[in-house]
Amino acid sequence: MADDAAMTARPPDPSETTVLARLWYDGWQDAHAAILPAELAQARTLESFAERMIAALADVRVIGPRGAPLGFAMLKGDELYQFYVAAEARGAGTAAALMTDAEARLSERGVETAWLACAIGNARAARFYEKCGWYLARTMISRLDTADGPFDLEVWRYEKRLARR
Repeated sequence: MADDAAMTARPPDPSETTVLARLWYDGWQDAHAAILPAELAQARTLESFAERMIAALADVRVIGPRGAPLGFAMLKGDELYQFYVAAEARGAGTAAALMTDAEARLSERGVETAWLACAIGNARAARFYEKCGWYLARTMISRLDTADGPFDLEVWRYEKRLARR
């Protein structure tokens, strides 16, 4: 990740959808499988991540080489909806570069206070968000879509006041 192009967020190429779904699935397993209910883990299949990625691709930015992205950020309204970085890219500045881009895109949308949901117990993610200036506003119930219908999950809600663009 030495060159600047590799650290610049960009729109994903549709051909990267499978790689992004795998990155999301692996990241979800790493961060959430041990701390979330088993019934949610059963619903979070590789196929479910692929379907969700295809549906949201227009709201996704990636970082890393073409054909082999190392992370992605997905926006949904005023929310940083999904944020994942591959294990091999952690600690190299990848997440910080991706977060800077995501915050800039939210600001460009006119969002003044952005928010994100973080699984209760995901201490690594919480530390990263706090390091980036996000603060724990409260807990909330997040209604997650699954193939079996909605799944309500209590999460930490982080917020950040964004600079005007």
